[in-house]
Amino acid sequence: MSTFYQLDFEKKITDLERRIEAAQQQSVVGGAEIPALPGIGAPEVEAVATEDISKLIKERDRALKRVYKKLSPWNTVRVARHPNRPQTRDYIKHMCRDFCELAGDRRYGDDPAMVTGFGRIGGRKCLIVGHQKGKDTHEKLACHFGCAHPEGYRKAMAKMKLAEKFGLPIVTLVDTPGAYPGLGAEERGQAEAIAVNLREMSRLRVPIVSIVIGEGGSGGALGIAVADKVAMLAYSWYSVISPEGCAAILWKQANEQTNTAAAESLKLTAADNQELGIVDDVISEPVGAAHRDHEAASELLETWVSEQLNHLSTLDLDTLINLRYERFRKLGEFDTCPEVETDSKLS
Repeated sequence: MSTFYQLDFEKKITDLERRIEAAQQQSVVGGAEIPALPGIGAPEVEAVATEDISKLIKERDRALKRVYKKLSPWNTVRVARHPNRPQTRDYIKHMCRDFCELAGDRRYGDDPAMVTGFGRIGGRKCLIVGHQKGKDTHEKLACHFGCAHPEGYRKAMAKMKLAEKFGLPIVTLVDTPGAYPGLGAEERGQAEAIAVNLREMSRLRVPIVSIVIGEGGSGGALGIAVADKVAMLAYSWYSVISPEGCAAILWKQANEQTNTAAAESLKLTAADNQELGIVDDVISEPVGAAHRDHEAASELLETWVSEQLNHLSTLDLDTLINLRYERFRKLGEFDTCPEVETDSKLS
């Protein structure tokens, strides 16, 4: 896999992939026959080449499993930000049929950072809502790097209301470092738009499932993540603030050392969030994370979504709403130790 972007902890893996790519190019070029070497026929050369490539691939896969098994929280954040990581439109392409995109919030305009539309997932009609960061420079600037404006959240809510009208379930894909913090967004009611989404999503009378597919930053993520079932991809992060933002507040500077400490303290990985009860499930990713195999990642995501929608569709709507309320109401629960009675004579 040739790419200009390289994670420092993947240097050995990148070298192996370059060797695999070079070996594949040498073995067969445009379907031409492999030239015979002195004393060795073409079939024997091909067999040796195939065996070498196979060994390299196995070595690479073992290295990937070893590295990603003990990935640190800060490196998890870096994987979640990988430029080749699949985004909402990639998942729609691979796991949705008959997708029809809907645009505009009917108040101000359209926000390309928020994708909405109806489609079929696993044969079930549903509304898909998700953040879009953009691929190339032009698209990234247009999408504000995945930071939605208030019109994006209002667009999402308008389409969710439409899904409720037709009795269709809602699937949301979260991938944002946070809501856009610019002056224009604040003037148009950024905080109010997110607050309305939190309130309205909590009482929509249709099943809702939400998946953090990359970054899940603060209220910008939560604005489309109030759901009956919430999951995270294995190498995504979900937190009230980014590691850099946390480091800048606590240590007045964001660097490799402070970012690493902040990421560990925030408990932002999928495993941490599941342990704390913030998400219900962790969806596994292909070997070496989703950016290495979009189709396999989409299949795993589609399977989880289909299973959850099949289960939620069997619940009575009043029960569904009550369970959703209780799910978020219990977040942050804690126990207090009773006061220890002391003998007044000893005091």
